[in-house]
Amino acid sequence: MSLLASHKTVPRAGRTHRSHGSGNVILAVLMGDAVAAGIVSVALGPLGGEWAVAAALPGVWLLCLGTCGAYEPYRVRTGTEEFGRVWRALGAAFVGAVAVWWVVQGDEMLRDAAVALPVTAALTLAVRSGERHWTPVGRDPQWVLVVGAARRAVELIMVLRRSNATGLRVVGVCLTDPTPPDVTGFGVQVYGGMDGLMDTVRRTRCDAVVVVPNPEIGAGEVRELSWQLHREGVALVLAPVLADVVPSRLAVWPVAGVPLLHVRGPTLSRVRRIPKELTDRLLAALLLVLLSPLMLAIALTIRIDSSGPALFCHRRIGLGGRPFTLLKFRTMYQDAERRKAELVSLNQYGDGPFFKMTDDPRVTRVGLVLRRCSLDELPQLFNVVAGRMSLVGPRPLLAEEIVALGVEGRRRLLVKPGLSGLWQVSGRSRLSAEDRARLDMSYVENWTPALDVKILLRTPPAVVRGSGAY
Repeated sequence: MSLLASHKTVPRAGRTHRSHGSGNVILAVLMGDAVAAGIVSVALGPLGGEWAVAAALPGVWLLCLGTCGAYEPYRVRTGTEEFGRVWRALGAAFVGAVAVWWVVQGDEMLRDAAVALPVTAALTLAVRSGERHWTPVGRDPQWVLVVGAARRAVELIMVLRRSNATGLRVVGVCLTDPTPPDVTGFGVQVYGGMDGLMDTVRRTRCDAVVVVPNPEIGAGEVRELSWQLHREGVALVLAPVLADVVPSRLAVWPVAGVPLLHVRGPTLSRVRRIPKELTDRLLAALLLVLLSPLMLAIALTIRIDSSGPALFCHRRIGLGGRPFTLLKFRTMYQDAERRKAELVSLNQYGDGPFFKMTDDPRVTRVGLVLRRCSLDELPQLFNVVAGRMSLVGPRPLLAEEIVALGVEGRRRLLVKPGLSGLWQVSGRSRLSAEDRARLDMSYVENWTPALDVKILLRTPPAVVRGSGAY
C-alpha cells in the first residue's frame, strides 16, 4: 500500500476512544499514586513516626503531584517527563515540610518528612512504571496524527516504528506538500492537508498532533492550532529536525520571545571518561576471575567438537584508528573463510564488508549454542582488561567498514569499541546495516555514564532472549 500515494482525504472510520479515555488513565494513575503514599503512611506508625506526617502525607503528596502537572491529560505515561514531574513534586513537598517546621519547630516532624517523601517518590515511580508495562491502561498506545511535509513525516514514522517502547502509534498523516512523493510500504492513512485538520483530529480521535518541520506552517499557524487542540483535549507536539539526540544534550534558550533549541556537543573528552576506563578494567578483571571455569570448559568443548584452536583472532580497528586483535571463541569450522566465497550472495547486508547470514553452514554445533547464548564473546574481556575495548561502546569495526562509512566511520573511532552496545541490546543481527550504524553513532554522540549503566542492565535480558543472535 502506498503511504503518500494521494494527497486527497480518504474516508476512514474513527476510533471509538482515546487510549482508554484520558479520564480513565488519569484516574488509574491517581489511584496508584494514592496507594504508594498510603503504603508509606501506614508504615510510619509501626516505625515510630509522627502521626501528623502519616495523616497528611497522602493528601499533600497528591496535591504536589497535581500542582507539578503529573495529572495532565494525554501526558501521564511519558517516562522521562514523568520522572521530572515526580521529582519536582518531591522538591515542592520538601519545601512545604521545611516551611511547616519553621513555623512549629517540630524536629521529629521534619525528620519523618525527610525520610518519608523520598521513599514515597520512589514508590510512586515504581507503581507508575508497573502501570505502564503491565496494566491494560498502561499498555494502550497513544495515537498521533502527523502533520507536515511528506519527507519529514516519513522520517518520523520510521523512527517511531523502530522503537516500539515509545508507546506512540501513527493513526494518519496530513500533508502540506502540493504534490507529495509516492512512498510505499507504510500503510498509514493520508488525510488531506491543513484544510479541515480539526475535522480530521475529531474523526481519528487522536491523542496528539505532531507537527514536523515545514516552511508552510509558521508561528501564527502553530499558535492557532494550539488553541484549537487545547479545546479538543489533544496534545500539540513540535518535532525538531534532530534525531537520535538525548534530552540531556538539549536546552531551550528563550531569545526575544523565541525558544531556540541549543544542542550541546558530544562528551568525548578523555578526562571525562577516566572513571569509565577504570570501571571497565576492574569489572572485566573480576568477571574473568569469576567466569574462568566456564571459559575453560567452553574451550575444551570447542576443541573436542571440531579441529582447530579454541580462540578466534580477528583484526579490528579501535580507538584513534589503532588496530588490535579481537578475541572470541571459535564458532566456525577452520575452512570458514575459504567457504565464504560460496555464500557471499546470501549476505544479509548485501555486498558490504560485514558478512552475516542465518543458518550459516560454516557454524559448528557448539558454535551455534555459543552464539545463541553470546558466550563466544567472553574472551573479549581480555581486550577490555588490556584497554583496547570497553564493556559498552560501538561495534568493533573492520578496516573495510571504516572506509565504506567515510566520515561517520572515523567519528566512531573517537571512543573505544565495546563488548556490548546499543545495537546489541536493540536487535543485534536483525537490524539493518543503516540501523546498526545509526545506533553506534547515537552512542558516540550521546554517551553518559547513565547510558552505559542502562545498556549493561539491558544486556542480560537481550542475551537470554537471543533475538538476532546467529
